[in-house]
Amino acid sequence: MEPRISLVTLGVADLARSRRFYEQGLGWTPSPAGNDNVTFYQLGGMALGLFGRAALAEDAHLPDAGDPARFGGITLAQNVRSKAEVDSVLALAERAGARILKPGQDVFWGGYSGYFADPDGHPWEIAWNPFFTLDATGNMTLSAE
Repeated sequence: MEPRISLVTLGVADLARSRRFYEQGLGWTPSPAGNDNVTFYQLGGMALGLFGRAALAEDAHLPDAGDPARFGGITLAQNVRSKAEVDSVLALAERAGARILKPGQDVFWGGYSGYFADPDGHPWEIAWNPFFTLDATGNMTLSAE
């Protein structure tokens, strides 16, 4: 697994409120790669995502009852270059002591991803996203289909 983070996703209670904060309050520009359910912001060679908290927990196969001890409302992600690399990184993480939360699988947005939890329970998504490109050094660029 390459030592890099491609995406930090925040599970938010109210997506519209969060968008107003980042866009009107902080002056950030949303990427056209988002939609009504998820918003992305390009941050140099990585990105920040905003996604409904319950939906994020469901996607990672984690319980969410609003209890930070069960799910902290944040996931880290590493985008990789192929579906096969998703499975390879998940297997590597499991051998290293991670718990697989969600095995690699085709997902509704057109990519392939899975999740593992590190020894302290922090969820990592490993994803192949055909709409986001990685350069030779692993920097990610958001793009709209």
